[in-house]
Amino acid sequence: MQPLSWGPLSVWPWQDALVAVLQDRVSPVINYETEVRSANQSFPIPSVVALKRYHKRKHVAFTRYHVFLRDGFRCQYCGDSLTAKELTFDHVVPRCRGGTTVWHNVVTCCQRDNLFKGSKSLSESGLRLLRSPYEPSPHQIDEFAKRHATRDYLHKTWLDFLYWDADLEA
Repeated sequence: MQPLSWGPLSVWPWQDALVAVLQDRVSPVINYETEVRSANQSFPIPSVVALKRYHKRKHVAFTRYHVFLRDGFRCQYCGDSLTAKELTFDHVVPRCRGGTTVWHNVVTCCQRDNLFKGSKSLSESGLRLLRSPYEPSPHQIDEFAKRHATRDYLHKTWLDFLYWDADLEA
């Protein structure tokens, strides 16, 4: 198996990973220490799996987390850095005025600025964007994720499979 990126291509709930293993769509690489049991069987819960087939990404899926990654977990109006739980996203052109939920119209926003802007345009609200929204490439998203990731939030079983800009331990 050869890694395709510095980190995971995606993160699945353990239930989805287990179903994929049982359907033989992925190979388990390492399991958590716990198991899940049925009436007459027990199954190790996969922590890291390898895809048996991979189709190269041409586009980045539009998700809340990917918008946050693109914008560096910073409000694009005030510049505050916040956690994903503290952030929301804002439609630059409000939906009530014909704005759509697409890469070029959505930015990361703190709750305070989102409430302040409401359904106003940028000029009506007096807010300015730190950076115009854009659709990132798969390579850019990988780089943003690499910069944002910290070892503190990762399960120990993942650490051997992620690539960091540090010397390998002997």
